[in-house]
Amino acid sequence: MPTPPPPTTFEPAPSIGRLQSTFTAHPFSSHGPQWDLLWREAYTPWDRGGPSLALSDLLSSQQEPTLFPRPSQGKKALVPGCGRGHDALLLRAFGFDVVGFDFSEASLKAAVENQLKAGREAEYAPREGGEGTVKWVRGDFFYEGEGELVKGGFDLIFDYTFFCALPPEARPKWAKRMSELLSPDGGRLVCLEWPLTKPASTGGPPWGVTAEAYAAHLSHPGEDLAYDESGLVASSVPKTPSPSALDRLGRFKPTRTHKAGCDAEGNVLDFISVWAHLSPHK
Repeated sequence: MPTPPPPTTFEPAPSIGRLQSTFTAHPFSSHGPQWDLLWREAYTPWDRGGPSLALSDLLSSQQEPTLFPRPSQGKKALVPGCGRGHDALLLRAFGFDVVGFDFSEASLKAAVENQLKAGREAEYAPREGGEGTVKWVRGDFFYEGEGELVKGGFDLIFDYTFFCALPPEARPKWAKRMSELLSPDGGRLVCLEWPLTKPASTGGPPWGVTAEAYAAHLSHPGEDLAYDESGLVASSVPKTPSPSALDRLGRFKPTRTHKAGCDAEGNVLDFISVWAHLSPHK
């Protein structure tokens, strides 16, 4: 893997949040060290303190077996941008052999510490069928020579705060890697879409997202797509998906999610979308 540039410090402008100001002030090539710097400074407002309630409910539910087949031991899962590893540990509890992947060495140190105390937490208790394994891997998600990221090697990939951490210029690479890494034999990409209520032009943190942005990029992995002045994917995006596209099998509002995905009254604002490789007949 190429040696990343050394981290640098940055004083954010007072008019916008630190996450936005940090990453808009630096080219994408230097974002990895910036995330590591935030972890080392213990500035982690994206950390939820526990696993995703929405993911837990999806894994437990048997209402949509076609949309999301029952988890079973021996299946492989990936959590890119895993941070402190809450969701990777949850997937392990459901029997998956999980790779928790992150650029930040400091975040993976926190994940190891989190794993040591996870055995005392009820949400990480093994479900019916037994417990899987978890491996913490540091690397560059976009570097195609990354040995732990086997093409077609993952039955489940979970994306929560990873997509919104990427500027639009990096989203084609994100979609390409998701398509490459997801197993064509029943693999599922699960995206917990957040934040959806902020105007796309005003940022996230650190970037705003829309359902249309997920759909456009996953329909055209690796292709540069235009955005308009409001931060939305332009209407010029081709309607016909590319051969490597992922197909959205379903999109729904979960019953529960983290507090950050709810309004002041506790109403859920997040959505879950589930993706798979296009069927041969499509």
